[in-house]
Amino acid sequence: MKQSRAAKRYARALLDLSIERNTLEECYVDMQLVFETCLKSREFSIFLKSPIVKTDKKREIISEIFDSKIQDITRSFIDIIVSKKRESLLRQISDSFIDLYKIYKNIESATVITASPLQQDLMVEIEKYVKMKSNSEVEIKEVVDQSIGAGVIIRMRDKQLDASLSRAIKELRQEFNKNLYIKDF
Repeated sequence: MKQSRAAKRYARALLDLSIERNTLEECYVDMQLVFETCLKSREFSIFLKSPIVKTDKKREIISEIFDSKIQDITRSFIDIIVSKKRESLLRQISDSFIDLYKIYKNIESATVITASPLQQDLMVEIEKYVKMKSNSEVEIKEVVDQSIGAGVIIRMRDKQLDASLSRAIKELRQEFNKNLYIKDF
């Protein structure tokens, strides 16, 4: 998802504040909760972007949703965001914070796409491979997509290792579509 400069700045400010107050892990958990809430609830995302709902009402509803689940520092931060009328950026801010946290903690995220769920020993091998390539801690997200047929696709940042059956079939199809016939007189 494309993140605005304002979202990155707010996320950086929260990261710096949470490091300063030794609440980085708690803020990370809180921002994951905020991101997941924005991601899973379309109504909540629309509510945040609505110009019709007044700021006080938004503050009241947001506090009802999150107050018992998040730390004071995160609650105060969200309150500032709402008072500045930037609540529509809450999803982007939380996503930026998660990215900044992973960079700060030297954690590499990788997505492993397979046709069927991976066995534990294979997941360990993939984790070793990703760790070897990135020289950092690894966080693996497993996605099951039956459309790839068989094999595996590993995505890390802007890199992708595609060892899937669907890619192999696509390459064969392209190879067969080439006109290799040479007219011999």
